[in-house]
Amino acid sequence: MITTRFTRRSSSIASSLAVAGLTLSFVQPMQAEDKPAQPPAAAAAAAAPAAPPAPKWYDELAVNGFLSTTYGYNVNRPDTGLNQFRTFDLYDNTFMVDVFTLTLQKAVSKPDEIGFRVDLSAGGTLPKVESSYGLLQGQDFDVKQAFVSYIAPIGSGLRFDAGKFLTHFGYEYIESWDTPNDNVTHSFSFGYAIPFTHTGLKASYSFSDQVAGMLMVANGWDDVRDNNTSKSIGAQLTWTPTKTATIAFNLISGPERPDVNSDPRTVYEVTGQLKLSDLTVVGLDAVYGSEKGAVLPGVNAKWSGITGYARLGLTDKFAFCLRAEYFADPDGARTQVPQYLRELTITPEYKLSSHLTLRADLRIDWSNVESFDKNGGQWSKTQPTGILNAIYLF
Repeated sequence: MITTRFTRRSSSIASSLAVAGLTLSFVQPMQAEDKPAQPPAAAAAAAAPAAPPAPKWYDELAVNGFLSTTYGYNVNRPDTGLNQFRTFDLYDNTFMVDVFTLTLQKAVSKPDEIGFRVDLSAGGTLPKVESSYGLLQGQDFDVKQAFVSYIAPIGSGLRFDAGKFLTHFGYEYIESWDTPNDNVTHSFSFGYAIPFTHTGLKASYSFSDQVAGMLMVANGWDDVRDNNTSKSIGAQLTWTPTKTATIAFNLISGPERPDVNSDPRTVYEVTGQLKLSDLTVVGLDAVYGSEKGAVLPGVNAKWSGITGYARLGLTDKFAFCLRAEYFADPDGARTQVPQYLRELTITPEYKLSSHLTLRADLRIDWSNVESFDKNGGQWSKTQPTGILNAIYLF
């Protein structure tokens, strides 16, 4: 009985498998006929991910901004309401929106790249002073910079900038979101010894990780439209011996007075910076200039200055910034007063965030002559001032 049951069950299983096999043999060819196999190339194309869309032109642009507001007080209480021999901090006992600068740029960093940069400034002090001859001069609005850039595929990359750009001179800057200063006020050398901007063509090249150079042909000092038929030649050689030290040698020479094509104005400058730690940096600026016929026909007028800087960071948020300066203008070619100036500035700084910084500028100026306006129609050899400043950048 057992054998009979087993034989019948085996026979039944075998019959079932045979039917199943017959069914599969018919089903599989029918499925293959319903969905034909794709060629290898088409299958690979279907499996490959879709290419990302090409970036729009505006995706490569960067937009940044800088806003500075101040309140300043002059202890002399000048009758004119003006601080003497200052660059941008001109007004006594006044709240000011000094400047708002909007920067739009497409940066370049590799050969065959083309880019540009435009800095538009509006405000109560900076635009009026920084503006150049031939472009919105003396207004509350200024095109501080506007140039195109191209890196030619020569060696490590030969960069050309054409248009209006900030000068290569100075340890200090006309402030923007990427070039803040340690002090609120600017040195005498910054305001009187060197130019602010140039309009022309410059070529820059990095010879190595340590040495870079720049040559420039420009209309002159702060001229969008040349005021004579001669051009000025500028140059810079930068040496970075270590990752923490930089020295720059600057030069410019050319006629600068209106309708005068001889009598060159020539300035030499050396700036240096040494980073002692992540929070402490010291710097030096030494400048010498001369101009034939600036005061008397055929006579060279001379000026010079030396300025020391120190940024002493106590924490990531708090720092003391110090500046001490001596500026000599014995012929009065730059300040219109034959004099020797000195100044000492202390600037405590506190960063509330990566965007907002609060500063206070405590400064005293000295002159060997009474050249500082004082209340009651008097004049003084000293000028003490205090400034509160807030800057916001993005």
